[in-house]
Amino acid sequence: MNKVYIVKSSKFLPNEPVSNDEMESYLGKINDTNSRARAVVLRNNGIKTRYYALDKNGNQTHTNAQLTAEAIKLLFEQNFTDKDLELLSCGTTTPDVLLPSHAAMVHGLLKNRSVELNSSAGICNAGMNALKYGYMSIMCGNTTNAVCTGSERLSPWMLSSKFEGEVASLKSLKEEPIIAFKKEFLRWMLSDGAGAVLLKNKPNTEGVSLEIKWIDYYSYAFELETCMYAGGDKMENGEIKSWLDYEPKDMRNKSLMSFKQDIKLLDEYILSKGIESLEQTVAKRNFKVDEIDYFLPHVSSNFFVEGLYNSLKDAGYEIPKEKWFMNLSKVGNVGAASIYLMIEELMNLGQLKKGQKIMLSVPESGRFSYTIALLEVV
Repeated sequence: MNKVYIVKSSKFLPNEPVSNDEMESYLGKINDTNSRARAVVLRNNGIKTRYYALDKNGNQTHTNAQLTAEAIKLLFEQNFTDKDLELLSCGTTTPDVLLPSHAAMVHGLLKNRSVELNSSAGICNAGMNALKYGYMSIMCGNTTNAVCTGSERLSPWMLSSKFEGEVASLKSLKEEPIIAFKKEFLRWMLSDGAGAVLLKNKPNTEGVSLEIKWIDYYSYAFELETCMYAGGDKMENGEIKSWLDYEPKDMRNKSLMSFKQDIKLLDEYILSKGIESLEQTVAKRNFKVDEIDYFLPHVSSNFFVEGLYNSLKDAGYEIPKEKWFMNLSKVGNVGAASIYLMIEELMNLGQLKKGQKIMLSVPESGRFSYTIALLEVV
């Protein structure tokens, strides 16, 4: 089996950073009313700025495919041009269209040459699944290089205009025109952007590379119901009714395409299943957590940081806070792109030393899945 190295990383964040006070000027107010949830959510999540592929009038400035392509182009240089690329593996929660695939739409913008494509769907782990596909392709000798990406264009899903139909429906029924917290909660959490990494079967001759030692993925969908979802609604029995099984008018009247999250389920399982997945990896890899030098956890909100630290400590896997590396407060929760943005920032800080170990941890609350990976600086 070939060794696999991250030899370069890049990111593309659209437009200027958006402060907490500016958010509603971009996303709009639902029912022309100041949000009741906004202050509470922002106070807990610790996010100070984020990026939107929108202008202040809510007009699109970039598609998801464009965000991704811009990040990828930053990987190309004289010694590795777009004509050298063999595999393009792209992960996202929010493709611009249902069909064709996200990777195909990105490839269409690159206009380089014929390459192998992979599109990974899902939520936060879509980016890690894209990375694992590229890793396995090089490891088994299918290709000698790969570009892997994580990207999101979440802002259009959060515009107030997307909820106007539901507000109008509630008013017609003489009900309070307030959108449920499970729908509004994520409006103040999510951000746009793209990250990319270049994988090769040989490390850089100069500067650092990150050898991918392993990537482990765990799903608990077999025993837990859906927690975060879009394109449907959750029934009393816990099952998801697809938008395909609703009448067209319900698409607007029920805001079926909005992102929703079962907060009770999130609180109950997101940390405990994360520890369970780590225990499986420790046993499988004979891995000692105290040997890592950097811990890159993707957390959706700063609210979970202390809980994660304590859960790790209680399970015997304490990771001192000085080893944690996060950029949530600066870039927001960018879903499938978040781990790429952390890798890019750490890799380009100029402080990595050969032999250091980096652990990546990406939870996904969709139906509770987790990815844990180990990188080593070479």
